[in-house]
Amino acid sequence: MRRYCLTFLLLLAVVVLHLQVDTSLSIPDQFELLLGAEPYDFAGYQYWFSSLPRVSMALLVGGAMGLAGSMLQQLLQNSLVSPMTLGASSGAWLGLVIITLVSPSLAALWGGWAALLGAMLAVMLVLVIAGRSGLRGLSVVLAGMAVNLLLGALASGLVLLNEQYARNLFIWGAGDLAQTDWDGVTWLLPRLWPLPLLMLLAARPLTLLRLGETAAQGRGMNLLPAMLLLILASLWLTSVSITAVGLIGFIGLLTPNLARLLGTRTARDEMGYSLLLGGLLLTVTDLLALLFSQWSVDMVPSGAAAALIGAPALIWLARNRLRSEEAGRQLPQGRQQLHPFTGGALILSVVLLAGLSLTLAPGAKGWHWGWPDDLILSLRWPRVVAAASAGAALAVAGAVLQRLIRNPLASPDILGLSAGATLALVMSVMLFGGAVREAGPLVALGGSLMVLALLLLLGRRHQYAPGMMALTGISLAALLEAVVQFSLARGTQDTTAILGWLAGSTYRISSSQAWLLMAGTLSGLLLALLARRALTLISIGDDYAAGRGLDKSRARILLLLLVALLTALVTSMLGPVAFVGLLAPHMASLLGARRVVPQLLVAAGVGMSLMLLADWSGRILIWPQQIPAGLLASVVGGSYFIWLLARRRLH
Repeated sequence: MRRYCLTFLLLLAVVVLHLQVDTSLSIPDQFELLLGAEPYDFAGYQYWFSSLPRVSMALLVGGAMGLAGSMLQQLLQNSLVSPMTLGASSGAWLGLVIITLVSPSLAALWGGWAALLGAMLAVMLVLVIAGRSGLRGLSVVLAGMAVNLLLGALASGLVLLNEQYARNLFIWGAGDLAQTDWDGVTWLLPRLWPLPLLMLLAARPLTLLRLGETAAQGRGMNLLPAMLLLILASLWLTSVSITAVGLIGFIGLLTPNLARLLGTRTARDEMGYSLLLGGLLLTVTDLLALLFSQWSVDMVPSGAAAALIGAPALIWLARNRLRSEEAGRQLPQGRQQLHPFTGGALILSVVLLAGLSLTLAPGAKGWHWGWPDDLILSLRWPRVVAAASAGAALAVAGAVLQRLIRNPLASPDILGLSAGATLALVMSVMLFGGAVREAGPLVALGGSLMVLALLLLLGRRHQYAPGMMALTGISLAALLEAVVQFSLARGTQDTTAILGWLAGSTYRISSSQAWLLMAGTLSGLLLALLARRALTLISIGDDYAAGRGLDKSRARILLLLLVALLTALVTSMLGPVAFVGLLAPHMASLLGARRVVPQLLVAAGVGMSLMLLADWSGRILIWPQQIPAGLLASVVGGSYFIWLLARRRLH
């Protein structure tokens, strides 16, 4: 009880401080308005219709997200689970983007249900991928990141094809608690009415689950319906909160962990304290966002501020509480040996797709197949070279990373290297102007190396354990992506161009950039082939590698540096491209490339084919408009990858 009283008093103090930040009213005038007096000047109206609704929204959304995170973590017995890491947030975002683009008026009425449907779809995919055995480890988090990438790519594609909505959707995507009246609060409050009933009904099943599933069933608990109902309730709380204020990350993940650190013991105690603590955390976060906004020229979205606070806090919690054990999954089943014709088939595939990209395209008079004239050729061949080189580079980076992490769900996206390069380039444009590609590979490399340095610094305590590195990367990626969202939410004249680049475009690749990308890819592939012994030993196990005389820490650092170089090079030229580095090594394993050298070469061939196909298809599918190659590769490759994992789990 003492803990609750102290937290409640702290919450009251924070609320009072929050209300003083953006008002010129005196304390007595504020009390008069709170007691029912009518506002009579601009300051009074701002206080009543902006400041009070904003702090009320922070309390409601923070409490709802904290409770949702607590229920999910207790249900799955995993302190890393939350609406964000299960993919529910990105699913809800996609659902809201779709219904908003179809009909804004419909979104106002049924936006919460669209968000709930998207969140349910995302969580179902994650649960199918991770499987029952993976719910208590890092596998479910990595699966959630894969689903996040796919659904985020779909949402970004829809926004890109409907640019008139881009600015508003990105402001919402960055998470914004600003209010202009009480409509948002009155919309959200009735949808949170099940909170007290939910806490009352959920206490017994969550308490029994702490004893174990067998013990719970032995005490008469019908496990599956109870879990489904509680998961659905958690998703509803998440969906209505996201519908009201946008994406607010980390509150649902961080709050239950802090509640346990501060002494909660029972299921009911953790839920109640997480509810209170969630409101406190989001109110503090929003207070900091308001203070930053007064110092900065632009308004700082609360979602970006939550990520700035939550990501370091999660890393600290993980360093102190998470065991540094692996949470990897076995490589997918497939052929045990390469077919003799696999190499030839991949070469033929690359040649044919490159030929199609150069010779076959629609035009004003219908389809045209033939060798283009010099002008058209000068526009097409750099795109072909860039797409093929980017696919190979990301495939090599993904193959190296998957062997380092010993998990086929690892990719440069998950470790945050792509996000680091993206952030560096976007911030360079925002601060110094110019085009994104003019910033160059060195700026992108600086961003990737910054993330890599943080990974190495934070992973040193756990001897760069794979699970710890992946979790740290996920936290950093979420932090960096929130900053990018904030930059785009500013709505400057560069936003549309940056948005197109973020989708992974080959539109404006020059011949010199194409040759540079090709040279860098070939160099990276050669270095990875030279490191085949280290990759082989590390992929077997750290103890085995150390027993064979390998300095595993040094080897891991150098190989991570190679991954950062390849990722930065591709990102600076095309923009962030997801799933190619995830899918290509997986496909190489399915084809029988189990050893390091065959896997690197086959993965490079698969990556080249995928990007060439994506680039050509993006040019012709909705001609005369174009779909960026990276976006199409992310959607197609991610869908296929998740389908493979889901099919494997169901069988």
